[in-house]
This record gives sequence, C-alpha cells and structure tokens, in this order.
Amino acid sequence: MAPSSASVGSKRKAGQNSKAKPDYSKSKKVRLSETKSSRKPAEEDPESDSADVSDSEDGGAKLENGVSKKDSKNANSASNGKTFERGQTSRESHAKQKQLALERRAAKPLADEVQRTKKLWERLRRKSHVPKEERQTLVDELFTIITGRIKEFVLKHDAVRAVQTAIKYSTPEQRKQIARELKGTYAQLAESRYAKFLIGKLLVQNDDEIRDIIIPEFYGKVRKLINHAEASWILDDIYRGAATKEQKAYLLREWYGPEFSLRELTKDKDANPTADLKKIIEAEPSKRGPIMKSLADMINSLVQKKLTGFTMLHDAMLEYFSSTQPETEEFNEFLEMVKGDETGDLLKNMAFTRSGAKVSCLLLAYSSAKDRKQILKIYKDTFLLMSGDPNAHLVILTAYDVIDDTKLSSKAIFPELLGEGDDNITQNVVAAANNPFARTTILYLFEGLSKSLFPASHSFSVEILEQVREIRKKTSKKDEDVRRNELIAALSPGLITAIAAAPSDLTATAFGCQFVTDVLLSGAGDKSKALEAIAQSASGNPKEEPAEDLITPQPHISSTSFGGRMLKSLIQGGKYDKAAGKIIPVEPPLQFADILYPVIQEHILDWATGPSSFVVVGLLEAGDFSKASALKKILKKNKSALEKAATEETAEQKAAREAEEAAPKGGKKGKKKGERPVGNSGCKLLLEKL
Repeated sequence: MAPSSASVGSKRKAGQNSKAKPDYSKSKKVRLSETKSSRKPAEEDPESDSADVSDSEDGGAKLENGVSKKDSKNANSASNGKTFERGQTSRESHAKQKQLALERRAAKPLADEVQRTKKLWERLRRKSHVPKEERQTLVDELFTIITGRIKEFVLKHDAVRAVQTAIKYSTPEQRKQIARELKGTYAQLAESRYAKFLIGKLLVQNDDEIRDIIIPEFYGKVRKLINHAEASWILDDIYRGAATKEQKAYLLREWYGPEFSLRELTKDKDANPTADLKKIIEAEPSKRGPIMKSLADMINSLVQKKLTGFTMLHDAMLEYFSSTQPETEEFNEFLEMVKGDETGDLLKNMAFTRSGAKVSCLLLAYSSAKDRKQILKIYKDTFLLMSGDPNAHLVILTAYDVIDDTKLSSKAIFPELLGEGDDNITQNVVAAANNPFARTTILYLFEGLSKSLFPASHSFSVEILEQVREIRKKTSKKDEDVRRNELIAALSPGLITAIAAAPSDLTATAFGCQFVTDVLLSGAGDKSKALEAIAQSASGNPKEEPAEDLITPQPHISSTSFGGRMLKSLIQGGKYDKAAGKIIPVEPPLQFADILYPVIQEHILDWATGPSSFVVVGLLEAGDFSKASALKKILKKNKSALEKAATEETAEQKAAREAEEAAPKGGKKGKKKGERPVGNSGCKLLLEKL
C-alpha cells in the first residue's frame, strides 16, 4: 500500500485509469513562426498572468488561447534546436546539422593539421598501392606537420595513428627525435587507450637510446600502473620484451613495498640492482614481514581482478614462493589463493611463462594427492596446447613424475595428446614426434632425462625436473619404475598404431626415427604390424632418385644417416647399457632382422656398399637372424664390389674434400690430408667378417 504522503521531489506513477491534468498556468506560449536562433525572450504581460490564473482556477482554458498537443511537441523540439523552420525537408535538416558539426570540429585546436594527417595516413596505410618515392614524400610532409607538436597529436585517437605511421616509415634519427620530444609523458601515454600503442611502436625497433628514455619513466609508478586497465598491458610488454636485466630488477622490486618505489623516485638506485627476494631479505631480515605482505597483497589484487596473464605477475609469484617454506602458513595461503581462482585462468596462464611454469611444477610436486587432482582438472582441454609450448610442457612431465594415481593422469592427459579415432591419433602423433617440445611429453616416459631428448638448450627443463624428483621422494609413495611402466602401458597402443599407419612420415625425419626406435624398443603391446610397416618403408632401390613432381621429395631411407641408425637399433633389438658395457635386448625380442631382410634382399649389395652399410653389418651380428649364412654367401660372391667401396671415396667424403680445397688458405685449419678417412667404413667391417 502506497504511503499517504510522498517525499519532496519524488515521482509517483499514475494509475492505469487516471489521467494527469495539465497545468496550463505554468506552460509557456510558443510562437511557431520563430526559430531557435531568432527567438527573443518574451516580455512579461500582467494581463496574460491574470488570464492564466483565472483559467487555472476555473479548471480550463479558452480554445483560442490553447495550444494543441502536436504544436506543443513541435514547440518543445524547436526550443531544443532539433528541428528547423516549417517547409524544411529532412535532407536540408541533415545538411544543416552536418554543417554545424563541421563548424564545431573546425573550431577545435589543430583541426586543419589533424584533418591533413588523417588524409596522409589514409594514403600511407595502403602500402602496396603507394610507390616508394611517393611514400617518402608523404612521410616528409607528415613529419613537417607533427614535429614540435607530437604531444598534442598523440592524445587524439584519430591523430595518434598518423604518428604511429610516421614512426613505421621513419629513419632511426627521426624515431629518436620523436622519443625525445615525448620525454616525460610516457606514463601518461601508457594510460591512454590509443596512445599506449605508440610506446610499443617505439620500443619494437630495439634501439637502446629510445629504450633508456622510455623505461626509466615507469620507475616508481609500477604499483599504480600494473593495476590500471590500459597501462598494465603495455607495462608488462615492456617488462617482458624490451627491458634489460637491470631494468627488470628495478620494475619488479617495486612489488616489494612503497619503500622500493620511493627509492626509484628519489634516484637512490643500487649500482647492481637485484630482484632476488632471498638476497634482499638476507641483507635486511627485519623487513621480511612487510615485504612479504606487500608482495602477497599485490599478487592477490591482480588475481582478484582476473589480470593473471602478466609475466611480471608470474615472476613476482616465483619470488614469493621461493621465499616460503612448505607446510607453513604462508605456503598454504599461497596454494589456496592459486586453487581459489574459480575460472582456472591463473594456473593456465602461469604454465605458458618461464617463471609461472616453474611455480606450477613445484606446486604439483609439493601438493597432496587431492590438490594434484584438482590442479590436473584445471588443465582439462589445454594439454594439447601445453605439449607444444617451451614452458607449459614441463607441467605435463611433472604430472608424470609425481601423480601416483596413473589411471587419473593417463585418462586426463593421453586422450588430449593423442586424440580420438585412428586418423586423428596418427596425425597428432606424427606432429608431436617432430615438435621439439611435444615429443618430450611422449618420449620422456621411455628415455627419462637423456641428452638425446634434453640437449644443452633444454637445461632449464632438466633443472626443474631434477628438483621435482627430489621433492617427490617425500611427497609421492609409488615406486618410480612402477609409475613409469603403468603410464607406458596406457600410452603405447596409440603410438604403435600410429607407427603402423604412417611409417614413411615418421622415418622421413631424425626426430621421427628416434621416436620409432624408442617406442618399438620400450613400448608395451603387440608391435608386429608396426615392425612390418617400418620394414616396408625400406623397400625399393636405394639408388633410385625421388620423383621430382613431389612437393617435398623424400630420399630413400638408406640414404639418410638417421634412417640407417634406426634400422640398426631395431635389428640389435635393445639399448646400450653403459654400466654393463653391452646391448640389453628387450623382452619379448623383436626379431626385426628376419622381418627386414626379405624386403631388402633384392638390393642387399646396394645396402652393403651405400651410406647405410652398417645395417648389413647389424644383420650379420644379430644373434636371432636366421639367414645369416645366406647373406654371407651373397656378400662373398660380390667381394670385389665391397673392396672397391672400401677403398674409394664416398660421395660425402668427396664433397668434404672439395669444400676443404676450395676454402681460403688463411681460414681455420682442418684435418691434415693424411688423416682424412677414405672408403666405406661399413664395407671394411664386412670384409673382416667374411
């Protein structure tokens, strides 16, 4: 029920059947013949006032003095300047409105200059349609307009594009001139929706002088800008892609508290700044509490705002995590904050940066079984993308190492890595086998931390995985070999099927051949079809040239060094054990020698005298090869061909000699002529065995 009285100024809604009575005593008389521009203030007429009063008192108005509803509406709109004189068409009305808009625009500062720069920009942006000479003329004209007034142009959304175009086609000296002219305004530009891109245009040229002009202007302002909707992104781009090691340290240190921001503002900078929080706390232990609180608050602020993709944030999280101890209150609060992100974007974004991936791996290693399950669930539908990333693939490898529930990890990860359906599995496996990072998510279970899988360029990965293996001794219960064999058993069927379906695609590359060797030697399941498919990929004449009409001509497998090594390893049927000093055969034995020989028997002499002669040596040395005597007879009949190949230069040796002779005498000294090997080494071994 409505209150009996309404407050002053409040509006009450009229009922459905009620009609509001107009108060004509308060309405103004409007002359329809007058326009807004020509209307003059009406003089007060006492008689009209008295008439109005009498009308209102007796509840009506004389018809000749009244105003119709339609005329009243026209009068009101005329008073607002939205309509024009009677008899004016819609086109004329719009034309007049357009003219007024142009006049207002022309009255703005630098109106003519902005309009001209926009016309120049429209021409310059069509790069392929503008000749080089004309483009240079337009750029010169653009610089004459903006030089000395760049600060006024860059804050206009339609003019800043022209300045960016000027930077794109400018000379190094012109870029430096623009950077110097904008000095002192970069923090303001970073907060602008459009001008922030100008900073990126200047820094992308990798000019040290420009970099040292721009980045110091952000010192002392990081805590404010990292929370700004526009500035935060350009600040993180600068931190990630342009700043030097020292500049990164200055920017990251401001996360540790206002004191560090004040140091930058007062120019009280260290000669060798460090953002290593452990070192800072060791130098001033009494400040640990305020620093950790400030850092935690900054991290939590960005997480709550869903700004979780910043590299600077992930670096700060790593510093905080590295300064905590497991099972402490700080550690548990940090873990809960990471898990508390309902969308899961925090962990997903962290996986794709260097520092974020390290934090994710260590969190998995230290977490309980329940927390690991929750973290693994967050990465659902992301594993395939993660497998090919230089940093994110480490999270998958860590999951292999620390999660004891192998059914959980295999069901969560393998279906995404391999896909569903034979065609999809084959396509994904071939792509993964040739990707330098995705291949580790498959072969890590077979090879571990071998140098063939983790070369020197992957030292960061090895460092993290070794640290994870130390942690899991306290946090995981299952035996390492048992966990690995269970995962191999779940992964192998899909890999073996892919090898059987696409042997030629896999054996065409060195990575593919290594993949085939590891899976067939260490995988679990029926490998007969895959072994037969690999053998068939070696069929044909080794000396036959590949067809020229192919987009990517593929040489015969015997002509490649990696193909020969793969076939020899499969013939040997095991991996070399350094401790034992011999090859340890797999169980059950592959017996690949008997599968391969019938396929290459027709061209066995070409194999014996060609680049892959060690494949034939492997056949003779194989203990499970049933046709060794028949092979020896063939080789003895062609002993002269073997002797010739053993003494003559191979194609590779000839090319190396010619390159050495063509090299300038003052260059690097190579091997002496007498030390250069001559002849096929495999043929020499075959002659010894015969």
